[in-house]
Amino acid sequence: MFNHVMVGSNDIERSKRFYDAVLGVLGAGEPARNVTDSGHVRLFYRHAGNAFAVSQPIDDQPATPGNGSTIGFKCESLEQVQAFHDAAVANGGSSIEAAPGPRDTGLGRLNLGYVRDPDGNKLCAIHRG
Repeated sequence: MFNHVMVGSNDIERSKRFYDAVLGVLGAGEPARNVTDSGHVRLFYRHAGNAFAVSQPIDDQPATPGNGSTIGFKCESLEQVQAFHDAAVANGGSSIEAAPGPRDTGLGRLNLGYVRDPDGNKLCAIHRG
């Protein structure tokens, strides 16, 4: 259904350090760096047929997180959820909601870890047991 997900960044190099660490936990390698015709930098992380991108806003307005938006990243285990969370916090992100771990939800038992990236975008590490 999706080709890619993209978030904005006010500091592309800070975002690169953050996402290199966090997405490296999931197996993503070095991002492709694209410079648009207008000179704005975009990073494209590719892994397992998916793409996640970080971009300087091309309208030159500040990047802002979407209220109510969450981007979920599929993890292979509870340990990977924890590693994703820990990498995020160690690289300028912030832990939000409850500590990473199992939760009973209307969708069954899930292992979840929530963080915000340095620009405030909400990310979820999720493992369906």
